[in-house]
Amino acid sequence: MRYEDNNKGRILGRGFIGDKSNLLIHDVLCVEGLKHNLLSISQLCDMAYHVIFKPNSCEICLPNSKEVMLIGKRINNVYLLYISSFCSIGCLLSKHDESWLWHRRIAHIHNNHLNKLISKDLVIGLLNLKFEKDHICEACQKRKQIKHSFKLNNVVSSSKPLELLHMDLFGPSRTMSLGGNYYALVIVDYFSRYTWILFLESKSDAFYAFKKLARRLQNTKSSSIGYIRSDHGGEFQNEKFSKFCEKMGILHNFFAPRTPQQNKVVKRKN
Repeated sequence: MRYEDNNKGRILGRGFIGDKSNLLIHDVLCVEGLKHNLLSISQLCDMAYHVIFKPNSCEICLPNSKEVMLIGKRINNVYLLYISSFCSIGCLLSKHDESWLWHRRIAHIHNNHLNKLISKDLVIGLLNLKFEKDHICEACQKRKQIKHSFKLNNVVSSSKPLELLHMDLFGPSRTMSLGGNYYALVIVDYFSRYTWILFLESKSDAFYAFKKLARRLQNTKSSSIGYIRSDHGGEFQNEKFSKFCEKMGILHNFFAPRTPQQNKVVKRKN
């Protein structure tokens, strides 16, 4: 939609206002950013309505009739119409069930608890309503649904130490370590469950701490690191980690996003 000053507004939808038994205006546009309701006189004339302008008012009459349906008052150089005089309130307002509105206001409270609050008059402004669960709250359905638990895996997938390492980083912690650090990199050997905890000053130090530990382990132990597993955090999934693992012959596997259950081996150590 283009305005008189050549600015444009995006049309969000179309509809109608009015009552079918009285005055009904079709093709009403909902324009983004438009702060006032504007009525097109040319559109009314195209619909065969009669519009009569007077010095202090204007009248809109039905087609082929002298019956006046709307009267607008002139204020300065603008004619103002009160649409509510012929339009039902439901056309202008978005109706909400008061009980469901209070359900959302009070953090999606259960209907039984809401009825108790109403009966005991514990909330100021809460009307005397009867909450009935006649439909499902979409937010409650998504946020309060129960996740299926992961089955326990009693099979050890590694046959020797350092074949598989689980890694995770936590922080910043509320308590500072003796070395003045707030982050820690936790590495667990899946076969022996031996755990290394490397304290870090920041998340970006995770690569250098792992690189130092990996070189020391592969120089002092008879076996080399085969796999490492971590989440998709930026401290693990980056170019430095990829190049180092490729150089050392280490395969880097990642857990599925937003499934900390898959990383429970190291999560239990945090």
